[in-house]
Amino acid sequence: MATRTAVAPEAAAAPPRRSRPVWTTDALVVAGYLGLAVLLTSGQWLRPDRLFHQAGDQVLFEWMLARAARAVFALENPLYSTALNAPDGVNLMANTSVLGLGVPLAPVTLLFGPQVTFLVVVVCCLAGTATAWYALLRRRLVSSRAAAAVGGLFCGFAPGMVAQAGAHPHIAAQFLVPVILALLLRPDRGRLRRDGVLLGLVVTWQVFLGEEVLVFLALAVGVFVVGYALADRAAARRAAPAVAARVGIGAAVAGALLAYPLWFQFLGPQHYRGMAFAAYAFQLDAASFTAAARQTVVGDDHVPGLLAPNPTEENSFFGPGLLVLAVVIVVWLRRSALVRALAGCGVVFALLSLGVRIRVNGDATGLPGPFRLVADLPLLDLAVPARFALVCVPVLGVLLALWMDRVRGPARAHRPARRAAALAAGAERPAPAREHAPVRLLCAGAVAVVLLPLTPTPIRTVPAAPVPSFLSDGGWRAYVPAGRTVVPVPPVTGAAVSPAMLWSARTGLVFRSPGGFFIGPSAPDDPSARWGSPDRPTSALLRRVAETGVAPVVTDADRRQAVADLRHWQAAVVVQSGLRHADPVRDTLDRLLGPGRQIGDAWVWDVRALVG
Repeated sequence: MATRTAVAPEAAAAPPRRSRPVWTTDALVVAGYLGLAVLLTSGQWLRPDRLFHQAGDQVLFEWMLARAARAVFALENPLYSTALNAPDGVNLMANTSVLGLGVPLAPVTLLFGPQVTFLVVVVCCLAGTATAWYALLRRRLVSSRAAAAVGGLFCGFAPGMVAQAGAHPHIAAQFLVPVILALLLRPDRGRLRRDGVLLGLVVTWQVFLGEEVLVFLALAVGVFVVGYALADRAAARRAAPAVAARVGIGAAVAGALLAYPLWFQFLGPQHYRGMAFAAYAFQLDAASFTAAARQTVVGDDHVPGLLAPNPTEENSFFGPGLLVLAVVIVVWLRRSALVRALAGCGVVFALLSLGVRIRVNGDATGLPGPFRLVADLPLLDLAVPARFALVCVPVLGVLLALWMDRVRGPARAHRPARRAAALAAGAERPAPAREHAPVRLLCAGAVAVVLLPLTPTPIRTVPAAPVPSFLSDGGWRAYVPAGRTVVPVPPVTGAAVSPAMLWSARTGLVFRSPGGFFIGPSAPDDPSARWGSPDRPTSALLRRVAETGVAPVVTDADRRQAVADLRHWQAAVVVQSGLRHADPVRDTLDRLLGPGRQIGDAWVWDVRALVG
């Protein structure tokens, strides 16, 4: 007769232990990313009177987001608009119009306004990029969720990403980069047609997010592939046919979808040639790689001001600890072809970010930088060298994840082969060694020591002048007939902050204005790029008064020129509000146009009779 094993009554009564569903851990990681992104933008939520510290850039993107929403709901051309720079308009495809964000978020803009949409965009850029890298690391490169979470955290919230997010969401929006890599370098050699079509669709979306990121990605993939081929020629040969097939199909799909938008960008109305600034001058100081960025818990304003071209281009600033740890990781994992290829890619782009002349601690060394070798190549002649350092962010994030996965505990030493496939096509990740607990503890402490000083702080904000009630309440409608414009004071040309852009954005682009902050041609017969529209004498005069506070002597010639400029702008009213030197500007306008009238918090000059 079979014997029965004795079971304690309490054990028999105990319910079976339920393990936590796998997806809950992933959800907690993503929630953590979202919470951090919301915290970093906390200085502006429910604060319409604040802008991030690079105020002009935020105004530009608020206007672009408002314009995208209007294009969706009013069925207007999303690639061009005359709501700005009237009467000539702006080629939006040739500017950073972020249609890939503005169109999907159009309902948010309609319901809550462009400032809320801009903050949602910043949160999506930071948390979305971190989440995408976490997913790629978890599915392709590492078995440990903790390792993937730390790698994703760094990829999304490194100092350079936070610096860019508050002013340049088209640069910080990198959540499609891991998707493109996953489709392009998939180790599975089947489903080539499906992968190629998806690759073409995602690349098309990335173009409408930011073409610059796509160019950097293409360059980085090229350098990585060469490095991987040198490190493991056999694996590279096996993967090459599948990768080439995906690239060919993807290029055909993206080329068909982007043919008209790219034609419009380079040959459409208000297209331009070149750049409006000397891009090569925006380079990083070699000392910036070991310094602390402003937007970190140990940062300050002085050192970054010497080592980066401006606060939004603090794209390195990794600190000495992380760089030392990166060297240790590469030496420790040097047998991995993936690690060697990543290290080579990171070094190449770090060197390129130093520009054409290397600087150290703010001093020119006279040494030529590696960027000099490629500075005249097409596309690269328009690149900002300082942004090449952003390629180092995912390189370091992936290295951190690989190392943490390498030293994880024995309970996680083996995973299914489908998760062992490396990002480099066809290369399989070997099962990690069983490191002892003291080694794991030491490694975890090293990661904490190097990353804690890089903890980001909330993005700094500055005051923003409110939209005049004359415009926000609709009082302007009684003065501005169809086809006429509202002229802000000063009517901004060049790269200055434009009050009209903020007023236009936050009122839903309901009126047209001259000038603005954008890149366009220098003249109808000169396509060379410049900031804003060509200067008009009256705009230059009013800008000088607004900047200096000194009212000039106004002559009859000035009055005639003012009327001519107002006719060119198709003006109906001139509106002044929120200026620091308000009195001398108002006095100058009274002498040019006749007495103005105060309406609410603005001064208004009705110029319909003057313009005719």
